[in-house]
Amino acid sequence: MVVGNVCVGGDAPVVVQSMTNTDTADVAASVEQVRQLAEAGSELVRLTVNNAASARAIVTIRERLDALGCAVPLVGDFHFNGHRLLEAVPECAQALAKLRINPGNVGFGQKRDDQFLQMIEQAMRWEKPVRIGVNWGSLDQQLLARMMDENARRKEPWSARALLREALVVSALENAQAAMAAGLPAEKIILSCKVSEVQDLIAVYRSLAQRTDLALHLGLTEAGMGSKGIVASSAALAVLLQEGIGDTIRISLTPEPGQPRTQEVVVAQELLQTMGLRAFVPLVTACPGCGRTTSSYFQELAQQIQQHVRAQMPRWRQVYPGVENLSLAVMGCVVNGPGESKHADIGISLPGTGETPAAPVFVEGKKVATLKGEGIAERFIEMVDDYVARRYGGQVSGQ
Repeated sequence: MVVGNVCVGGDAPVVVQSMTNTDTADVAASVEQVRQLAEAGSELVRLTVNNAASARAIVTIRERLDALGCAVPLVGDFHFNGHRLLEAVPECAQALAKLRINPGNVGFGQKRDDQFLQMIEQAMRWEKPVRIGVNWGSLDQQLLARMMDENARRKEPWSARALLREALVVSALENAQAAMAAGLPAEKIILSCKVSEVQDLIAVYRSLAQRTDLALHLGLTEAGMGSKGIVASSAALAVLLQEGIGDTIRISLTPEPGQPRTQEVVVAQELLQTMGLRAFVPLVTACPGCGRTTSSYFQELAQQIQQHVRAQMPRWRQVYPGVENLSLAVMGCVVNGPGESKHADIGISLPGTGETPAAPVFVEGKKVATLKGEGIAERFIEMVDDYVARRYGGQVSGQ
């Protein structure tokens, strides 16, 4: 399917998604955060649409982003009153590239079914794809009660955990069937079943993938903050991605105080890139350090290089096609330094404790310079910039 200007599903690459945490009705703040997320590499950005002010704001946000040249598709996140908002502010649906509907939060009883179908009708009216996003924190209680009754009649009842996992899958599949019965094409449906535990997520998506060919969105909901959120999300998603499960992903990190929202985009990209599934930015290989590398200089240089590369990528991406495949190495001593530097497209091996105060630089496996004295970092960054311009600007022979 096509979501705005992004292909999702089938043989298309796994797509990175993110979500804003601004008040959507605050147009200026929302536009700025969407721009930041898109510049960091988010290919879809989701925004909360929870009231009439936010629904109307979506239109203005889309217009301002377009004026900035930021074409990232926007996804509207609807709960509880989405059916009313889409009916009252149809231009909101027009401005969005995709609708996300949580079937556990669209109503109760017969109203739930009616209100869910009203949203599907709006999606069809404006020819928008839909993510049917089930979450174990807001699972359809009527469906869960029905399945608990069925489970109680089994000779060997399932455990509560197994029943909850099955209820998530059934909710996603039943609502997808209802949407298709209403006329929404299968190629316009994405499913997700979000949980916050690694093993539950793996089990749920394996079951879902066995029972449907619909596109799937992966994400560990409420993953947490810092290293916990990164490790948990990576542990769960890496297993599924390795098995070929998943078409879009989001790393749902709780931002640490003062940290940018864009961290979730960086983690998603690095997960896909380190697994060899996508290439987004040049990767920097750096040694962890040991007693041979008592100086922190190589750590500082590795950090500088990573920050420089990410800062340059918005421009590099436009003028140097293929630069995302560049590999760099910043090593801290003679043990593995020269070898790792030779394996990279461009690398530097800094002197460790007791070594000659000189830093050989290797380009495509060949030593091209030895840097000494002050300003090694600045000179190496200049060499990286020069190499990028020559190689990806089409001026290096054989490239």
